[in-house]
Amino acid sequence: MTSTAPPKSGARTAHPDHLGHVIFIAAAAAMGGFLFGYDSSVINGAVEAIRDRYDIGSAALAQVIAIALIGCAIGAATAGRIADRIGRIRCMQISAVLFTVSAVGSALPFALWDLAFWRIVGGFAIGMASVIGPAYIAEVAPPAYRGRLGSFQQAAIVIGIAISQLVNWGLLNAAGGDQRGKLMGLEAWQVMLGVMVIPAVLYGLLSFAIPESPRFLISVGKHERAREILKEVEGENIDLDARVTEIEHGMRSEHKSTFKDLLGGGFFFKPIVWVGIGLSVFQQFVGINVAFYYSSTLWQSVGVDPTDSFFYSFTTSIINIVGTVIAMIFVDRVGRKPLALIGSVGMVIGLGLEAWAFSFDLVDGKLPAAQGWTALIAAHVFVLFFALSWGVVVWVFLGEMFPNRIRAAALGVAASAQWIANWAITASFPSLADWNLSATYVIYTVFAALSIPFVLKYVKETKGKALEEMG
Repeated sequence: MTSTAPPKSGARTAHPDHLGHVIFIAAAAAMGGFLFGYDSSVINGAVEAIRDRYDIGSAALAQVIAIALIGCAIGAATAGRIADRIGRIRCMQISAVLFTVSAVGSALPFALWDLAFWRIVGGFAIGMASVIGPAYIAEVAPPAYRGRLGSFQQAAIVIGIAISQLVNWGLLNAAGGDQRGKLMGLEAWQVMLGVMVIPAVLYGLLSFAIPESPRFLISVGKHERAREILKEVEGENIDLDARVTEIEHGMRSEHKSTFKDLLGGGFFFKPIVWVGIGLSVFQQFVGINVAFYYSSTLWQSVGVDPTDSFFYSFTTSIINIVGTVIAMIFVDRVGRKPLALIGSVGMVIGLGLEAWAFSFDLVDGKLPAAQGWTALIAAHVFVLFFALSWGVVVWVFLGEMFPNRIRAAALGVAASAQWIANWAITASFPSLADWNLSATYVIYTVFAALSIPFVLKYVKETKGKALEEMG
């Protein structure tokens, strides 16, 4: 009998001849992640100006802020098929164009519905970037470096968030602390949204400087070009013909999971799918995106000066970066489950203290000094513990926990649940805050607390296990 296994290429232990070039390729692809974070968070600087300019209430304002998430869900759902049809690089270029036109349109709206439309366009680009960046990096990175290069995407997202807050703060200072102050013939908030043109164009230009995925090239019969790129990114010491055969064999043996594969278990989905959905929902229901979409508004509502509120939004983003780096260092050492539990406990403390501080009446439009400082410190504690745990761990879990035969479809359902939960929190916060800010944070605290028994009972550790062991 002859074996159907492909010949060994040596790729698992191969090292590229020019590692710096491979790092550049991964970093260029991760620019999509940077734009993901930047576009998601830049609206923070425009919330109050949009409310004032269009004279709208909290419910309408929330829909304008949250409507981008509809575009995100559509972009994420369609990016994979687009990339399989026209290639990863073309998909990145489409995303860059959408980011660019969204930035211009958002900066120059002639009506509220027009602004909302351009936010949907930007959301579609975010959704595409959230899928295509990690997929491309995984397909191009040498196996020995895949984990480290794959982490570029998450690092780029949190850096994008931080840079957007720094730019907003700088522009607000230039406009004399007024979000509607004039800058370059526009209101400050318009310039904030328009500045994204710069990284969007850079992303598009970088996409012309990096190669197409060898996996895609092989899928469309361009084997010679695929060999050239494999030699470029994995080194000259591998057997290129064997490597191409390996990739072809892997593609032929893949099971294309479908929605139907997820059904069963008595409650519509299989239990493991519900665990993935639960992780996604808990990640959002602790209110993390309030810290990035509404933090400036939140601080101003309790009496913080607008310029200071923008600065605190920036410091929160720095804490987010620090927490993400901690998670990247410890996720393979401590394990996913312990890190999630540590994060949940820290979030309960941070959110609980915020709820307590916001329960006090304002004095001369401000929180009392003790409660104000408590709220500020607790907000940073909350973001730190989220970033070092659930911000990274959930995506690691979702990539590892599902059996091979349903992984792609189950990940798609869990990611969709995350966008829906994100939309629910983003759309509801302004109205909930108008009703009772302290009670709103009590709700987030309860979800953080409930995540502890959920992880203990239903989530299994995936550290150190091969993907084929997941069942």
